[in-house]
Amino acid sequence: MNHKVHGAGLGLRRDFLDSLEQQAPQQISFIELVPENWIGVGGHLGKKLRYFTERYPVVAHGLSLNIGGPAPLDEPFLQRIKQFLDTHHVLHYTDHLTYCADDGHLYDLMPIPFTEEAVHFVADRIRRTQDVLERKIAMENASYYAAPGQEMTEIDFINAVLSEADCDFLIDINNIYVNSVNHNYDPETFLKALPSERIVYAHIAGHYNEEDFIIDTHGKPVIERVWELLDIAYQSFGVFPTLLERDFNIPPLADLLQEVDMIVDIQARNSEIVKQVQHG
Repeated sequence: MNHKVHGAGLGLRRDFLDSLEQQAPQQISFIELVPENWIGVGGHLGKKLRYFTERYPVVAHGLSLNIGGPAPLDEPFLQRIKQFLDTHHVLHYTDHLTYCADDGHLYDLMPIPFTEEAVHFVADRIRRTQDVLERKIAMENASYYAAPGQEMTEIDFINAVLSEADCDFLIDINNIYVNSVNHNYDPETFLKALPSERIVYAHIAGHYNEEDFIIDTHGKPVIERVWELLDIAYQSFGVFPTLLERDFNIPPLADLLQEVDMIVDIQARNSEIVKQVQHG
């Protein structure tokens, strides 16, 4: 695994910038930025950003790469991303294995058809993106609610893209659970079929239940079953860096830190198990 960060992380949101600056919580080992929300930001907020990127290891999780979209790659945008990554010494740049634009921006993350043709198309665009950015990127398994034109399974599609593109992987534990319920597959079997050697870090988040359907909102606390899947992932692959995402209904920082503490505890327990095994 190619981990340039370690431990437990938190997605940086403007709602709690002041609280985070005042507390400097010890359990947060790295932070994640959404670059589209910060590129070109100056003044007071720009100084705040600098404060955090000078004090924490930083990863960036994009929303606009549009890796599966029919429109040509937006290379001027990629150049702006590259400058942002270089300026803030970003250790990993990630985006979603989805598309979000054609002639205009769709403002949503749409599923790529699980086909051989799409594998080659997406892998080619990832390789070009890595050439422009002059670094390896990581793609995230996305939640989806329909699978148009499906010719292969989700797990086979993900593995084929990562292999052909030779890129890294951001494993989203909550998305595995959400998709397993919505599309009726076993999350543990899916999880264990992912390429552990490509994992750079993980996301964990909450979601919204609509009767027997789940919507990936990042707007609630992480549920017990998702924590269990994270534990299983560590047991299967070893402990990897893991970051808490919260995008809506953002509570006080103290509440988020309780969930970060959960990550720390599960990591520590699995690390201790490994030590005991190694020492007989």
